[in-house]
Amino acid sequence: MLYHLLFPLREHFKIFNLLSYISFRAVAAAVTALVLSFVIGPIILRALRRQSVTQVVREGTPATHAHKATTPTMGGLIILGCSLVSACLWARFNVDHPYVLVAVLVTIWMGVIGVIDDVLKIKQKRYGQRNRGLVARYKLVGQVTIGLAVGWYLWRHPLSPDPLGVSTGLPFLKNYRVVFGSAAAYLLFTTFILTGTSNAANITDGLDGLCAGLMAIAVSTFAIFAYVIGRIDASRYLELFYMDGAGELTVFCLAIVGALIGFLWYNAYPAQVFMGDTGALALGGALGIVAILLKSEFVLAFVGALFVAEALSVIIQRYTFKLRKRLHGLEYAQAHRVFRRAPLHHHFELMGWSEPQVVVRFWIIGILCALFALSTLKLR
Repeated sequence: MLYHLLFPLREHFKIFNLLSYISFRAVAAAVTALVLSFVIGPIILRALRRQSVTQVVREGTPATHAHKATTPTMGGLIILGCSLVSACLWARFNVDHPYVLVAVLVTIWMGVIGVIDDVLKIKQKRYGQRNRGLVARYKLVGQVTIGLAVGWYLWRHPLSPDPLGVSTGLPFLKNYRVVFGSAAAYLLFTTFILTGTSNAANITDGLDGLCAGLMAIAVSTFAIFAYVIGRIDASRYLELFYMDGAGELTVFCLAIVGALIGFLWYNAYPAQVFMGDTGALALGGALGIVAILLKSEFVLAFVGALFVAEALSVIIQRYTFKLRKRLHGLEYAQAHRVFRRAPLHHHFELMGWSEPQVVVRFWIIGILCALFALSTLKLR
């Protein structure tokens, strides 16, 4: 918005030439989101406390988390509000290359699903009902719907020249892409990425600061990818495919990073507020759509390796338990679990790691994964 309002005035005020630089607007977006989080964060936090919007502790969570049932949730409103306002202020909206617009719409859609889920959980908790939130199949319908919609739109209206619009890149291989031969395959692919990433982020959100910190690392990494892919000189030097206009996603990504850093002020151990599904689903959707738009879906597996591990731990635990229960009985299945507790972060808690230890060590692993992903820019 500011670009469109102020950049035309550059002939009279040369300082507005700065708006032509994506790097300047991206940093400004991060700072704006961070400052906004310090301004509106306390306001939202007081409102959540006043309305008794408290955390619903998941079934199977270690007993040490019982006290968190009095901690406010839906803090994802802080992240969503600050990041989207900042992104809209500093990003350049291009009708021919609407990368940021698509990313914003997907993030809002996933955030709305999260809000509905959180609100239902809170109401069920107040009335003493089972805390199921939004029924899983309805939540999945919402996620699949946006995945199919994004896939269809990108298939019919590629944001980059063909065949880039219906393809994805492969890490470590230069100028090599997987081209989708049918709309059905591409729609299923985008749906899988968006649904999987949003659910994996939601599963990871179980410890104070864990999801927020890992997401800040992952989104920062994709900000670098967006900047490089959106510059013809840098993409040519690194032998990457160039995508005109994709650099604006750098602004979107750093706006999220700024909001996440601000949110960590309130979410660091011991947390004053949790992001809830409102934040986790929206952030997962944002990360997934950025990867799709940048044709870097396979890089997402490296950047978000811990998100993948968290999701796989739940899947493995659940299905091996069902299999062993059917073959050997309930008692055997309970005594022979793959993990002491799933998701993975609870497994390490029960091994004796304190909550801050799990979080910081996972952050360190997340940074290493991000560095490995960045190495694919040159090692190809």
